[in-house]
Amino acid sequence: MTTTSNFPVGLERLADIWVYLAATPLFGLTLTLAAYVVADSIYQRSNKFPLANPVLIAVASIVTVLWLSDTSYEAYFQGAQFVHFLLGTATVALAVPLARLWRELTARALPLLIAMFAGAATSVIVAIGVAKLLTAPPVMLASLLPKSVTAPIAMGIAAQIGGSPTLAAVFALSTGIFGALIATPLLNALGIRDWSQRGFAVGVSAHGIGTARAYSVHPRAGAYASLGMGLHALLGALLLPWVARWVM
Repeated sequence: MTTTSNFPVGLERLADIWVYLAATPLFGLTLTLAAYVVADSIYQRSNKFPLANPVLIAVASIVTVLWLSDTSYEAYFQGAQFVHFLLGTATVALAVPLARLWRELTARALPLLIAMFAGAATSVIVAIGVAKLLTAPPVMLASLLPKSVTAPIAMGIAAQIGGSPTLAAVFALSTGIFGALIATPLLNALGIRDWSQRGFAVGVSAHGIGTARAYSVHPRAGAYASLGMGLHALLGALLLPWVARWVM
């Protein structure tokens, strides 16, 4: 059955829904949730293959839809901000698995702190080295410096030291996605089998996205990734502005 416009009823209803969503903040919210549900389904069907990372697929899908529909980021974020608001809740919830392992974590505090400082220092050295090698301008260097710290803190650090919060968010997101993609094959190649070591390394180097990947692989890895992400974020917020003044 068709309508007078020669379009099938199903397609016409879909078009009506699109027009309605595009004119309201529900567009950004619906697009975000739908993109992630589809991406996570692909991830699960691929037996959690690293290259099928749901964040990567969802981001690529959202960017494609925004580009094809000529929708500005501001219009999209009017709806997506509802999901963004829950980021703080999700971050606080990471404390639950840490509380369950509190005695174990306190017993291993010294080696964990040493590993965290080593990972943070490596991140800074690599960022500075690459930027200097490519003769990057100061604003690029300041935006690249906090790339391994979780995105909200990286944006704040970048704004404080003369960088671009937008670039800092892009670098942090790219670092997290890349870290989540290569973590499993790299750690397997290095012969690291202990879930606590694997998780902590991913959390320090690939922040939230890496932590999500660690939780999807093993709960113990996820708990240690949460700790690594949190400690690196705290250390970065305290020390990176000072490091930036010295480097710049």
